Amino acid sequence: MTHILLVHGAWHGAWCWYKTIPALQALGLTPHTIDLPGHGLATGGTQTLAAYAEAVAAKLQTLPEPAVLLGHSMGGQVISAAAELAPERIKTLVYLCAFLPRTGESIFANAAGDSATLLGQYMVPLEDGRVVIKDEGLKPAFYADCLEEDVALARLLLVPQSAEPFQAAATLSHDRFGSVRRSYIICKQDKAIGAATQRGMIARSPVSDTVELDTSHSPFFSAPDKLAAAIKDVLE
Repeated sequence: MTHILLVHGAWHGAWCWYKTIPALQALGLTPHTIDLPGHGLATGGTQTLAAYAEAVAAKLQTLPEPAVLLGHSMGGQVISAAAELAPERIKTLVYLCAFLPRTGESIFANAAGDSATLLGQYMVPLEDGRVVIKDEGLKPAFYADCLEEDVALARLLLVPQSAEPFQAAATLSHDRFGSVRRSYIICKQDKAIGAATQRGMIARSPVSDTVELDTSHSPFFSAPDKLAAAIKDVLE
């Protein structure tokens, strides 16, 4: 039995996996989810990269055996930091159109120069320093190929996002993070993290397996069956 912990990206929560969970179960995988601190039902938590990584590492300790750890978007930075904390609890790191850092790199550093992303024009800072996405930017940036009902769900459940996890540099070692197998799922129509940026991160930090999906940034909504199949492919 393969356990897989699904880690959401910025603004999102565990709710975003509701279509992917049954698709993974149909393929014989056992999925688990987590609300990162300050997201979903974990509304009182602190939105920092360190807090996120510690929460994921703690969740891994509750699973019956080492698990596959998948991170979407910002979740790639999170699972990388979690692998530094608990590499012995991870079978494979799977990056789903996600940030794949080298040590010392932040999300902002890896996003710099991304000519395909639409996020910058729709991000609005709040007075407390957190950031939200303008309503009109949600579909083009995140959900271009998703059903309107899923976009409506996201509008209800997305939360303001601290910028700290975007600014925080990953501290990764060869002996810990570097000892864990890595795979990547590229989303070719992504307008949050452009496909060229995804491929650039892979070139700088090679992975064992790569699969490409012809979807937007959110295949967990638009193509859950194809996403589940891609996850299984990169594990075999």
